[in-house]
Amino acid sequence: MAPIGVTATSPSEETCFMAKRGDALELAVLGLLHEAPMHGYELRKRVTSLLGWGRVLSYGSLYPCLKQMLRDGLIAEDTSDLPPATAATARTGRRGKIVYKLTADGKERFATLVSAAGPSAWEDDSFGVRFAFFGATSRETRLRILEGRRSRLEERLESVRSSLARSRERVDAYTLELQRHGLESAEREVRWLTELIDTERVAPPAAGGSDVPASTTSISSDGTPSAANNRE
Repeated sequence: MAPIGVTATSPSEETCFMAKRGDALELAVLGLLHEAPMHGYELRKRVTSLLGWGRVLSYGSLYPCLKQMLRDGLIAEDTSDLPPATAATARTGRRGKIVYKLTADGKERFATLVSAAGPSAWEDDSFGVRFAFFGATSRETRLRILEGRRSRLEERLESVRSSLARSRERVDAYTLELQRHGLESAEREVRWLTELIDTERVAPPAAGGSDVPASTTSISSDGTPSAANNRE
């Protein structure tokens, strides 16, 4: 039996998974550039930390995404700080750092993505990125995503508990321990989600009329939720 949340995939399912990962990458880039323009190296570091896929995001993954977003008019290259071309730069091949920034279309695209609250928003490959930009998301949308994520995990927990009960005598101690670890991790996330949902429902609007709750919660770089609720 595979660890909780991990199942065998067909080629079509793998293609769908990669498409969802690409969507998460686009949202991560848009969200980070919505905060501030940045050059490619800094953007790659920030995206790697945000996505938490357990590996360093390669330039081979990021730059095709940036090129497509440039073609779509979602981002633009700011070359105003680049030095003029000289014989020295031609010989060394060194260039200044290109800074990427959002266009008006990019800002509109980001607003559309963070307002969406369909099932894809609480799937494993996209929930962490959506959560990272909850500060730009309405309370109604946040609640729908959190409740959807909790329901999905509760369904998964019920299935895994049933499978564990049936296969306990047929697996070795290490496989059993791995399954138990996955089960406990999912149970912790359900408790964390319940706490977040309760906080969202009772927290007053923040200063300035925003509906962002006073408590803050983050997802670590490995995708594990960590709550840091600032309650009085």
